[in-house]
Amino acid sequence: MSYVGPEFDPSQPPPKRGLGRPLTVMVAALVPTCLAGWLVYQSTSGPDGGEAARSLPSSPSASAERTTPSEAGPSSPSASGEGKHGDKDGKGDKKGGDGKGDDNDSSTKPSVPDPAPDGPLKGKVVVVDPGHNPGNFQHATEINRKVDIGTNHKECDTTGTSTNDGYTEAKFTLDVARKLRTLLLQQGATVKFTQDGDRPWGPCVDERARIGNEARADAVVSIHADGSGAGNRGYHVILPAKVKGGAADTSVIVGPSKELGERIAGAFVSATGSAPSNYVGGGTGLDTRSDLGGLNLSTVPKVFIECGNMRDAKDAALLKSGEWRQKAAQGISNGIGGFLRG
Repeated sequence: MSYVGPEFDPSQPPPKRGLGRPLTVMVAALVPTCLAGWLVYQSTSGPDGGEAARSLPSSPSASAERTTPSEAGPSSPSASGEGKHGDKDGKGDKKGGDGKGDDNDSSTKPSVPDPAPDGPLKGKVVVVDPGHNPGNFQHATEINRKVDIGTNHKECDTTGTSTNDGYTEAKFTLDVARKLRTLLLQQGATVKFTQDGDRPWGPCVDERARIGNEARADAVVSIHADGSGAGNRGYHVILPAKVKGGAADTSVIVGPSKELGERIAGAFVSATGSAPSNYVGGGTGLDTRSDLGGLNLSTVPKVFIECGNMRDAKDAALLKSGEWRQKAAQGISNGIGGFLRG
């Protein structure tokens, strides 16, 4: 070995010095020849050394000096704008499968056009409530605080559920809500959201109700997906029960909310082909509840819709499909339109 370093063994016999002089003479003779050849090569390979010159091996330090950010190849995250797993957010699909849904449920907030100047819903105000905020899971303290729902106190909100491979209810509801908004705007309705992914968490259930009330909405729909056990399938629409206590008094809205819910339930099955829930509502697709602050505190017609069960594999496959979510939005829109047109 010619390497002299930490692993050098001084016990090895020294090299024979008798060969040193002839070797020196040989090297001295070769240097001018190699130098002349190199100068000729440089003169014929162009001003930048040519492609062959760039492929010559070099030291790591020399290579690092030549490589600038603009020269980074497509495998470099900084050059391609992609993360190391090749996806746009740099996180990869850690859960496997398609837990992120598809390209149709972008987290980028879309631009919102004005309502069509003419249409069957012109002059009508619809408030759409995308159930849960994608940022809720980062704000446990805020969403766990109790708020007054009239008859009781409940948590401000929850994180919502998800499919087994990680597609969240919050992401689902926001995408369906945006698709629904587009359909309603095309019919001339004025559409307001309780949140559009534009706030870090919330709003709480009492504020969600207040947004609809203050807008004097002609109809309010809160969009959700359930987290029941596997084998439980189908959609159901939740109607407000007749309750009175504190700030809650649903006596005026029970009737019109039931009509709104029935319209949506009928239109939803027609648009999506999904069956009414096999575990809630006795096959009617309708369920009446008195424990939801978003309904108890509403003073305008309002319903919730659970579009399917995220914990059932067959329902989950539908919920993760952009094509199916478009059908879900169409069904809800048709139901709202039928209710508002009378």
